[in-house]
Amino acid sequence: MRKIFLGFAVLILAAVVVQFYLAAVGAFDSAPNDEAFDAHAILGTAILLLAVVATIVAAAGKVGGRLIGMTAGIAGLVLLQSLIRVLADALNDSGDTSSTAGTLVFGLHALNGLAILGLSGRVLAEARRPAASQQPPVAA
Repeated sequence: MRKIFLGFAVLILAAVVVQFYLAAVGAFDSAPNDEAFDAHAILGTAILLLAVVATIVAAAGKVGGRLIGMTAGIAGLVLLQSLIRVLADALNDSGDTSSTAGTLVFGLHALNGLAILGLSGRVLAEARRPAASQQPPVAA
């Protein structure tokens, strides 16, 4: 079960890296914002699903409470991404223009994305470590 969890950790980190690429593509696309960021939004939902399933696999595989919590934290941060976007949109003026407040709040979307990237990397690093019962004993 630990190897399955490791596979999920790899998938999550890879998806987050691709997510940054899709955000950059959307930012420089000539299509309207809703269309330009469609792939970014879809992958965000997939990352949330991956994180939830990985948390369940981590709990079933008894990988440790800290690692289970960090994996659940990824799902929480991804949910926060959606909340930041909704809040920024609510603060924007009507139409396709952005208010200063909406722009400042939306800047948190990028910072939260970096937090997701960092936590995903940490989860992968922890998942790659052997379980405490598999580590060789230390000679005195």
